Amino acid sequence: MTNKLALLKVVAFGLLFGTAVMGQNKSVLLMNGTAHLGNGKVIENSVIEIKDGKIVSVAGVKAFAKINPEDYDTIIQLAGKQVYPGIIAPNSTVGLIEMEAVRATSDFAEVGLMNPNVRSETSYNTESVIIPTLRTNGVLIVQACPRGERIPGTSSVFNLYGWNWEDALLKGDDGVELNFPRWPVEQLPVSEAPAPVIDRRQLYEKQVQELRKFFKDARAYAEVDHPEEKNLRFEAMKGVFSGSERLYIHADYAKDIVAALGFVKEFQIKSAVLVGAKDAWLLTGMIKESGVPVMLGRVHDLPAREDDDKEIPYKLPGILQKAGILFCLQNQGDMEAMNARNLPFQAGTAAAYGLTKEEALMAITGNSAKILGIADRVGTLETGKDATLFISAGDALDMRTNKPELVFIQGRMMGANADNVQRVLYEKYCRKYNIAISQ
Repeated sequence: MTNKLALLKVVAFGLLFGTAVMGQNKSVLLMNGTAHLGNGKVIENSVIEIKDGKIVSVAGVKAFAKINPEDYDTIIQLAGKQVYPGIIAPNSTVGLIEMEAVRATSDFAEVGLMNPNVRSETSYNTESVIIPTLRTNGVLIVQACPRGERIPGTSSVFNLYGWNWEDALLKGDDGVELNFPRWPVEQLPVSEAPAPVIDRRQLYEKQVQELRKFFKDARAYAEVDHPEEKNLRFEAMKGVFSGSERLYIHADYAKDIVAALGFVKEFQIKSAVLVGAKDAWLLTGMIKESGVPVMLGRVHDLPAREDDDKEIPYKLPGILQKAGILFCLQNQGDMEAMNARNLPFQAGTAAAYGLTKEEALMAITGNSAKILGIADRVGTLETGKDATLFISAGDALDMRTNKPELVFIQGRMMGANADNVQRVLYEKYCRKYNIAISQ
């Protein structure tokens, strides 16, 4: 009996860095860790019960005065450890690309201007070697988004574990991506512009009218119960008008944001999200009044203009938090798939420029889940939600102390470095040159 209890109470972390994955139907008790719930709250000396892939309860250790070890398959003591909800990477190309320089590994864009019927759901590759590198930093959920022209397609949300896309799928066809036309940049000299300013304005107006016509036609189609001829593009837009799917509007600059919010109002879009929004700090009142949440662009970025405050990308999350606007962080840009693993450190930077640590955590967990429409399942450590979380030896938002050791995805437990090819190579060359391997 003593040996059994010892086995149950202590799980050696070093043995969990391999590729083995514990079954989803196991019952696990995580004890005495500091639980960061993802909703702004923290529980010291927490006890988290997991069973059948779900969180059964989260409370302080005093709530469990009498714990019967026989009731659990595994009990893990976490004294000195930090417990976090799985970090969510929205607006990413994870699972749709391997190497940006090799076209054959990219499956995120299709030819054509308006492609809402192009779905990332069936293109997602669970065998991507990028995925384990994200899990190593606590990123456990991604929104895989197509890229392309005006309407590149429909996104879906995935867990970062599964044999195939059906296994990994958390929410299919969650929203349609829209790259809103950009107002021409007038300050560029005509000699440096691809066309005279007046021509570019005319082009902008043409693009807006084309988009407006497409939405009018799609809305008219959606109002017909049984159309005589099925239109795949308009079929894919039905959820946007009914509110079952979101419209993710990519717009960075002030005039474009104003136009995008007007577009939302004109077509009575029930669930819209601004993506990027570099100039959101100029329009906090308008965005707040609209009720449209924001997926902010990279915190680790340059200002939009030369005369902007050089620290405005760092401060923008704090500005939106103070204004009462629902927002989250995302990482669109160069090498966005592999660099999605740095999302917790972007949140850490935001915490140094206006957010508290728990507010910064919310910007990559609870807030992200709300904006993506998956808050009923993930994003926070709460009873009834999926047991998608990770355990770190230190502060997950600080690159100096971020050290995830265990990962749970829907209750499946694995080492944070499981299948991470980069970790394998690191250890290989450490052994070759007799260098101590850092855990």
